[in-house]
Amino acid sequence: MSANSTSLTSPTPSPMPDTGEPKAEAASPLGNVWRSFIKSRSAVIGAVIVLSILLIAVIGPLFLPYGYNQVDANSRLEAPSAVHWFGTDDLGRDVFARVINGARISLWVGFFAVTGSIIVGSLLGLLAGYYGRWIDVLISRVFDILLAFPGVLLAIAIVAMLGPSLENAMYAIAVINVPTFGRLMRSRVLAIKQEDFVLAAKAIGMKDRRILFKHILPNSWTPIMVQGTLNFAIAVIEAAALGFLGLGAQPPEPEWGKMLSDSRQYIESAPWTMIFPGSAIMLTVLGFNLLGDGLRDILDPRMKT
Repeated sequence: MSANSTSLTSPTPSPMPDTGEPKAEAASPLGNVWRSFIKSRSAVIGAVIVLSILLIAVIGPLFLPYGYNQVDANSRLEAPSAVHWFGTDDLGRDVFARVINGARISLWVGFFAVTGSIIVGSLLGLLAGYYGRWIDVLISRVFDILLAFPGVLLAIAIVAMLGPSLENAMYAIAVINVPTFGRLMRSRVLAIKQEDFVLAAKAIGMKDRRILFKHILPNSWTPIMVQGTLNFAIAVIEAAALGFLGLGAQPPEPEWGKMLSDSRQYIESAPWTMIFPGSAIMLTVLGFNLLGDGLRDILDPRMKT
């Protein structure tokens, strides 16, 4: 009996020897992106710059000893010192306080303009690429008309019609960036709608709205996100250009472009009134450009070896 029991019992498998090597774990797509992001020097540097500017814009004004519009006639055009780190302007206002508060304006303009242009441009690009025919022709011709004008010139014309203000400058910047995202989305939709999973969705009778927003849009979002990061830098420059021309933020708002315009006549006697706002614009644009280039290298398969 014991012999038969022993013969029917399956042998216990011996444990695998421990070689000391780490066990391989299934890597998620998000984990792969994060590891690639950490390895990208430009992406990390850009992210540090952008996050630093964002942090300064959010909490910086809470710790300033001076208000951005606090006038001191006895401290006009003072050089940078321990009291006024960035010096003062022609009205005795602290340049450091105005630069810090100006970060809020520039980031808000960039966020609003880029978000608005992404939403409108992506929707138009979806419709043009998916339905084609006269819808594609109409939307594409609108894009071509907008792209026929230099961006800043078109923004100036729009603000001139609506009236100089920060809000109208944001609308103008959003409008001139719509064709960029629209044409990018259209090209992605034209390629993706021929994929098997889209054709299968059509074959089973799935509605166009569900196909567009559940299958095509999620697979087209990567280049839009990268382009949005790069266009954020462009929006900051365009907002500064409109402010420099007096068509953007109006006094006493501490917008960087307006600060540059107001300090032109003091470029020799008080150069700090131009150096610090100009440096703030340069660092912001540099940060978003580095971040956008890094994301493009990470998320675009064609950039990988």
